[in-house]
This record gives sequence, structure tokens and C-alpha cells, in this order.
Amino acid sequence: MRCQVCNCLESRVIDSRPTEEGNCIRRRRECTRCGRRFTTYEKVEQLPLMVIKRDGSREPFEPQKIRAGILHACGKLPVSAQQMQEIADRVEQAAYNSGDAEISSQRIGDMVMAELKQVNDVAYVRFAAVYRKFTDLTTFMSELQKLVEENQTNPAADDKQGE
Repeated sequence: MRCQVCNCLESRVIDSRPTEEGNCIRRRRECTRCGRRFTTYEKVEQLPLMVIKRDGSREPFEPQKIRAGILHACGKLPVSAQQMQEIADRVEQAAYNSGDAEISSQRIGDMVMAELKQVNDVAYVRFAAVYRKFTDLTTFMSELQKLVEENQTNPAADDKQGE
């Protein structure tokens, strides 16, 4: 790191600590030539992630769209803001951890649905109705029937809904 006073390229780290958000490291440095102290921040560089939409078009990944969809699906349901944020964070992290430069909107939607299904069945159905674009009652009822059958084979799934 170049000293802003004498342009020396050598400095030593005096102190390192994570920032409050935990997404970067704050370092106090001292120039080895002039002794001037300065602060630097290190942050992991994330490559831009592109989303492949249903129509084949591509756009930059926008985590706030996931948050908005989750918020809409969970509206007026007993799902806390913290739970919604955790779901969004897990989906965002999974998208970046895929290791690919591109991810399909379908894959993102499937990840959100899997997360919502674990938290609240109604939120899951609301999200699925928009995401899967249910066009008629038969398709919607088919999805509900699958959910009912899963809950009958796994009665513990009903217990999580009242939390």
C-alpha cells in the first residue's frame, strides 16, 4: 500500500480488525519511511454475477429483488424480519458460491422456494404462485396437493408453521 505522504510502497500493519458489518477488514498501517500512519480496508472482490432470465436475456444479479419477493410472500404471516433476512442471505450466498459467472432465474427461484417451504407453507405457496406463474386453478391446486401430501408423510413439518 502506497503512503499518501511520501509515496513509499512499504508499510507495516499495526492493527487489524473486522468492520462492524464483518464484510471487510480495517487495517492501521505505518509507513516504514516517514512513520506516517493511515487506515486501509480490505474487501473480497466479487465477480459480477449475471442472471439468465426465462426469455434468455441477461441482467446483473440484484439481491434486493430476492428480498422484495420474500417480503411480499411473507406479508402478514408469522415470519420475522430476521428469518426473511436470513433466507435472503442464504440464497444470495448460494448464488455467489455456485462458482459460475451466470445463474438462471429458475435456479434462484427454486432456492427461495426451498427456503420458504422450511419456514412457512403459505409463504411458499404465495411465492410459488408468482414464480411459477400459475395461470389456472388446476395448476394451483396441484401444487397445494403436493404440499398437503408432503405434510401428511412428514407431520413434523406442520409443527414449524406455528412457531
